[in-house]
Amino acid sequence: MATTVVYGTEPFVAASAKATADDLWLGLDELEAATGWEYKPQGLCLGERCVPLPPARNAEFVAPDKSFNLTAFARYLGQPVVHDERADVWVFGEAPAARRDALRSLDAPDFTLPDLDGTLHSLSDYRGKKVLLLAWASW
Repeated sequence: MATTVVYGTEPFVAASAKATADDLWLGLDELEAATGWEYKPQGLCLGERCVPLPPARNAEFVAPDKSFNLTAFARYLGQPVVHDERADVWVFGEAPAARRDALRSLDAPDFTLPDLDGTLHSLSDYRGKKVLLLAWASW
């Protein structure tokens, strides 16, 4: 059975993922496809941002078969991880520091919702304009 990895907003089905206890190991090609992080000699890189991995802990992150322990990396970054064993789904949340920085910026996160006619509107479509958001619930 394939493993579903949710890192960010898009789910990724990893065919060669291996789970051991509380760890999820991905092949380096699947790591990049699932998360955007690329394994390089200087560490794991996401675009221009690189996170060096401690050399003394290399075996914790990279196995001899060149698979990568995504859960160990998430713990290293302080990201929460949720695993549904029955459905074989792993969900990786945003690190608290990143969420804190987003809250401090006072920028609303982007989202997309339909209007009454079904036309989709994204908050980012209105950047630079004043927007009144009205929300209600029937409960």
